[in-house]
Amino acid sequence: MPEPRRDGVLIVGSINADVTAYSSRLPQPGETFAGEAFALGLGGKGANQAVAVAKAGAAAHMVGCVGDDEFGRLVTSHLEAAGVGLEHVRTVDAHTGIAHIRVAGGENDIVIVAGANAALDEAQLDAAFAALGGRAAVMLTQLETPLPITLAAVRRAHEAGMTVIVDPAPARELPDELWPMVDIIKPNETEAALLTGIAVDSPATAAEAGRWFVGRGAGAAIITMAGAGSVLVTAEGVSEHPPIRVDAVDTTAAGDAYAGHLAASIAAGLSIEAAIERAGAAGAVTVTRRGASASIASAAEVDALLG
Repeated sequence: MPEPRRDGVLIVGSINADVTAYSSRLPQPGETFAGEAFALGLGGKGANQAVAVAKAGAAAHMVGCVGDDEFGRLVTSHLEAAGVGLEHVRTVDAHTGIAHIRVAGGENDIVIVAGANAALDEAQLDAAFAALGGRAAVMLTQLETPLPITLAAVRRAHEAGMTVIVDPAPARELPDELWPMVDIIKPNETEAALLTGIAVDSPATAAEAGRWFVGRGAGAAIITMAGAGSVLVTAEGVSEHPPIRVDAVDTTAAGDAYAGHLAASIAAGLSIEAAIERAGAAGAVTVTRRGASASIASAAEVDALLG
């Protein structure tokens, strides 16, 4: 019997309830300011990226934790509705993770309270990799769960022969042992600057930051720069990928849409250059509407934008 094709994506990461307020501007410290709208929904970088993977058309398998509360029931129902596999999402005795988001003028700031996300453990990883390690082609993870668990997930995925994609957000110092196990690192310009110490403000400095990651053992670095596109750095060289111009309304989940579509495209067997093109289009569609997971582009919308 031939082995089944490995084409799914295993997403190890955070699951939050997003509490979002929209206003014409952000308040000053100590100021109370009237907002224009409010939204409550699914969020967390892990969950958003799992939704993006599913919307991109790949099998998405989420590994994470929620609390035994109303927020936990809300977010799991949204994940299920998006087509994300929940067999490795665990309910724990803690409140579901919360992200308090303020959006003004198309930009946002976010305060995260980890809650149940801090309960993700190695036993849960062992169960997920035992069940899915032979079926998933890609493992996608971020930095909103405990760092030792992120390292453990990267190690297990690397040993299982999966393509390992790390979205290093929120940025923090990472150990040298991580880099040789990472196939693709995908920071934005701010995260790249924090991790490398290089001020990323142009394609040239993005390439310099990308070489920092590759020099430490990462297979490839994709530095995203919002409206300026992205830069790919590998041991073979550097390539620039221009942005798709759109009118941004809310940038909340743009990076997650990019990461999820990138992972799904790699899992489908596309080249990294073709995957970047689709990821960039997904991010462009996503910023044209409000919300986090609800705003993420579908494969059909990416196809339509690329034309």
